[in-house]
Amino acid sequence: MSTRVREISNALRKALLKDGEMELSLYKSKLEEHVDEWYEGLKEDSENFVFVVTENSGDVAMIMIDQNKTVYVNEEARTKLSELWMKNYIKNIKFLIGRMADDIDYGSISIISFAIQKKSNRQKAKGFR
Repeated sequence: MSTRVREISNALRKALLKDGEMELSLYKSKLEEHVDEWYEGLKEDSENFVFVVTENSGDVAMIMIDQNKTVYVNEEARTKLSELWMKNYIKNIKFLIGRMADDIDYGSISIISFAIQKKSNRQKAKGFR
């Protein structure tokens, strides 16, 4: 792991796992103008959510977009993601940090889309008679 990837990983850990502050100006300069593009990709991929993270000189910014084109920025995005992933937020972020750091090192942003599948009542009762 390069020094730069390690620095990015540390900044992401601070922002995403330790409730560190995120930088609004970084969001405005790197992420804001791409909302429509990422929303279209979300629809094309039939996903429910997309979140994008970037880092610059230790500052982190994040955006999350849902299928209704609601946009969550920085701390609000982190909160929404943690609500969606509930008990798995920490585990998922720890799993993704390496990939996100590599993506950011390579191209300045990391884009992750995902779907939330709700269990039907039948699935919940599977195995019961």
